[in-house]
Amino acid sequence: MEPPEPRAAQAPVSERSRAVALGLAVLGGVFGLHRFYTGRIQSGIWMCLTFGGMGIWYLYDVVVLAAGDFRDGDGRRVARWEVGHAAVGPTASDRRVTDLEDRMLGLESQVGELAERLDFAERLLAQARERGSIPKG
Repeated sequence: MEPPEPRAAQAPVSERSRAVALGLAVLGGVFGLHRFYTGRIQSGIWMCLTFGGMGIWYLYDVVVLAAGDFRDGDGRRVARWEVGHAAVGPTASDRRVTDLEDRMLGLESQVGELAERLDFAERLLAQARERGSIPKG
């Protein structure tokens, strides 16, 4: 008996939404709309031509989608219910926000350094005035 496969070794999750795929399967499953959505074009065409395998293939897909075992065109499980969030990595907007945060931190440190230099220069001027080497005014 072999140990169960670790979670990391299992097939990755598709970026397609399970909720959208299930909605398409329920509303237009006999025409294979959910298969076109998930990138399974060839089987979508066959579903469309056979009217969802006369309803049997359609019902099977609805059950498999609801259970979360449906696979997309690349063999990844369509398991996420959320719409519009990629499960792969940070989006372009996330990278832009991170870049802006880094720039803001850099500017903050530069402004702090300039404030320290200005304070130092003011102290030097105040000392020079006290000694009388710089006229007041």
